[in-house]
Amino acid sequence: EENMTVTEDFSRVENTYQMEAEVCITFEDFGKMQNVCNLLVEKLGTSVAISPPHFYHTPEAIDTLRRQVCVAAVGNTRRKAQEVCRLFGQSLGKPLLIKEEETKEWGGHIDSYLSHSPGSLTLQERIQSATAYASCRVFAVFEIKGKENRRNKLL
Repeated sequence: EENMTVTEDFSRVENTYQMEAEVCITFEDFGKMQNVCNLLVEKLGTSVAISPPHFYHTPEAIDTLRRQVCVAAVGNTRRKAQEVCRLFGQSLGKPLLIKEEETKEWGGHIDSYLSHSPGSLTLQERIQSATAYASCRVFAVFEIKGKENRRNKLL
């Protein structure tokens, strides 16, 4: 309910009363938004008008994206280092240094978004123009351990 506002307007038209309501909902999940819109159209038919969605990212969502991208970059770096170690018959040890060197963020096709009025874009184009992307470059130094022979492992 904290993500929803309702504005109601009652009026009298001849001998009947008419109510108009505007419901604004902030969704975090695009699929849920589509399901709610479909349900409203199914139940209320032509008496409901659904405006095109307005897409935006909260600062918290962008921060979460940055963290996820950095963690994924560190994981990728570790997997690559493990593959190189295996190639040379070594094993990868603990990380000695991990440094985030560069983070980039960008949106979808902003140029095409600006060249059209927002109302003329298709839903897919609006989603594409509102999609946030991020990349992260990390530098990592890992400890490299030599392969222990089988006799030492048994002791």
